[in-house]
Amino acid sequence: MIKPMIKVEDLHKKFGKLKVLKGVNLEVSQGETISIIGPSGSGKSTLLRCLINLEKTDSGNIYIENEPIALNKEGKQIHIPETIIRARCEKLGMVFQNFNLFPHKTVMQNVCEAPRVVAKKTKTEVIDIATEILAQVGLSDKHDEYPAHLSGGQKQRVAIARALAMQPDVMLFDEPTSALDPELIGEVLAVIKKLADKRMTMIIVTHEMSFAREVSDRVIFMDDGNILEAATPEKIFTNPEHPRIKAFLDKML
Repeated sequence: MIKPMIKVEDLHKKFGKLKVLKGVNLEVSQGETISIIGPSGSGKSTLLRCLINLEKTDSGNIYIENEPIALNKEGKQIHIPETIIRARCEKLGMVFQNFNLFPHKTVMQNVCEAPRVVAKKTKTEVIDIATEILAQVGLSDKHDEYPAHLSGGQKQRVAIARALAMQPDVMLFDEPTSALDPELIGEVLAVIKKLADKRMTMIIVTHEMSFAREVSDRVIFMDDGNILEAATPEKIFTNPEHPRIKAFLDKML
């Protein structure tokens, strides 16, 4: 039986009077690669941030490997201690648009920081993990470089390595190529493709339509805080059910 890694039920989130998520339902299975596409402002990034507890939900349920980090019963949010939420969210790794590297730390130090401080691993363990992962993302020769001396693509690959160093069960990518020059996008997408080939469970918010079509098991289209359709890439890109999706893809492809 395939294990459910993430389950979202009737998720709502607003900022002031602006409703950003309007009853989102989503289930992600082990080994699945899901791409989330849709116009800017549709709630894609907010959904990811809710999954990893960077944003608090207003109502709805979120389960990570069947353990809740947000829970609603009879219209009221149930309090879950923050220490428990943090521990459950450690099963998720997240890569942001803008790298968020420590500028005063080397590549190796950036990758080692969380396993050492958060996971309390030994120095030897951490260096072994970081060395292996930096090789995976093609940066074995950059151990001692500082972020200022790296290209945007290299910085994003360090950010991916840093997230992988915590050995998460699920990886979340929030538009990982949107801050990159066009010629650097491919090197980052190649790393994500390798993870997909290894059946790493992933949710990718992206504007790279051809990549979403190639790498995804399912593509989800969001608009105005709702999921309009979730289907195979073939279905979404060649025969979408909703006219809004067709109009969006006509502009993007």
